[in-house]
Amino acid sequence: HTEYGLAAFPVGGFCDIAGMTAQDEFLTEEEEPHAMYKKPAWQRVLVMAGGIAVNLVLGFIILLIIAMTTGLPNPDADVRPRVGEVACAADQNAQGELEPCQGLGPAGEAGVKPGDIVLALNGEPMESFAQVRDVAMAHPGETITLEVERDGAVRDFDIPLATVKRLNAEGELVDAGAIGMTNQVIDIVESYSFVDAFPATARYSSYVLDATVRGIAQFPAKIPGVVASIFGQDRDVNSPMSVVGASRVGGELVERSLWSSFFMMLATLNFFLALFNLIPLPPFDGGHIAVIAYEKIRDAVRRLMGKEAKGPADYTKLMPVTYVLAFLLMAVGALIMIADVVNPVRLFG
Repeated sequence: HTEYGLAAFPVGGFCDIAGMTAQDEFLTEEEEPHAMYKKPAWQRVLVMAGGIAVNLVLGFIILLIIAMTTGLPNPDADVRPRVGEVACAADQNAQGELEPCQGLGPAGEAGVKPGDIVLALNGEPMESFAQVRDVAMAHPGETITLEVERDGAVRDFDIPLATVKRLNAEGELVDAGAIGMTNQVIDIVESYSFVDAFPATARYSSYVLDATVRGIAQFPAKIPGVVASIFGQDRDVNSPMSVVGASRVGGELVERSLWSSFFMMLATLNFFLALFNLIPLPPFDGGHIAVIAYEKIRDAVRRLMGKEAKGPADYTKLMPVTYVLAFLLMAVGALIMIADVVNPVRLFG
């Protein structure tokens, strides 16, 4: 009893179930006994949740494969700047090479040790080691206060910065401050065995789903930026994308053989589609599920009041909402698609 079709303009798939509502004008006599609205509520919910479930399962399977091969990022990893080594402060020559030097360097002489976690410099919180380096370079010969965490305790070190020669953006040697310490590389990606991959993937899936929910909540606020990008403003890399933009970004990743990132994007896209479709408003599947829940709650209340159940809800009362949402979705989709053509998101410039 299933018919398949290929549209002239393949802008999206859909499933038209016979008798989806009691107001289905195209329901035939042959289809009447099998009408969707006559099925038990749990069956209708299962059908409506089918596409959502497939997106969630597919996203999970993709992440599971990544976990067992290239590895998954650890969202709980401590990525605060951490001291790798303390070293002497060397001058840089005109060829960009560091000259030989001796000693522990400013940080080492002040008592800083490898493994210390950098918290702040001169009272300003430090988010990255590059930020520490930039602040230090701007204060040659000055004494700065470095706040670090060691073995759970916070310590302050007063460090007289060395004055060294460094090449600036114009290729000239200028005086710059040097703190004499290097960054510890933090590997936040971990591969898992077949058994360990399941709980690890579940944890990471929860993280991605949470981030996706926050992204959907912020979606309306990002539309003005998309519109502005059509007229020449820079496009935010985290800007919403249509299928055109997603295809382009995916192509960039594939061109550079960044397969792990490509499949991570594919998994995230599946989670986004699942959650977006859960929105409890028509025409989303979440809207149909919400109507079924309303019918059950309404009839339960009526039974408590000694009244008969009213049966299927009248979907015609929801049509204005459906039309408005459909129009908004098409309008926003068109805007994003135009932005993806005239000013696409570029990951690599």
